[in-house]
Amino acid sequence: MDDVSSWLAEIGLGQYAQLFSDNAVDGEVLVDLTAEDLAGLGIVLGHRKKILKAIEQLKIAELPPAAPERHEAERRLLTVMFCDLVGSTELSSRMDAEDMRELLRHYQKACTSVVAAYDGFVAQYLGDGIMVYFGYPRAREDAAERAVHAALDIV
Repeated sequence: MDDVSSWLAEIGLGQYAQLFSDNAVDGEVLVDLTAEDLAGLGIVLGHRKKILKAIEQLKIAELPPAAPERHEAERRLLTVMFCDLVGSTELSSRMDAEDMRELLRHYQKACTSVVAAYDGFVAQYLGDGIMVYFGYPRAREDAAERAVHAALDIV
């Protein structure tokens, strides 16, 4: 409230208008006043309580209305990337199973670190493939671009 003196008159404490003016208490400062501030100004206890209660009412009145609750589903764009280790079937026939498992583990770890750098989400590991979401769980305007950059870095 810009006019502190009229506000004080409204709450029945107009006698403090000059005191507030002398101490540069305007509408911006008013909402930040504490009991200690008012005591420092020499305002008696009962009036301090009244002023603080009225300030709380001002704060409540200035709050923006609460956003209505949304119960319907939210539609978002999601970019899905699937990475596959090319030639892994042929490679698995030439390699020992344990060595192949170790190779896949390193491949998945490398892909996952690149995906994380572009804020992607690894949804699932499927054998030698990885399914990744961009734009989930946090929506991003540039999700498709991030997916392309991640794919190029993986290659």
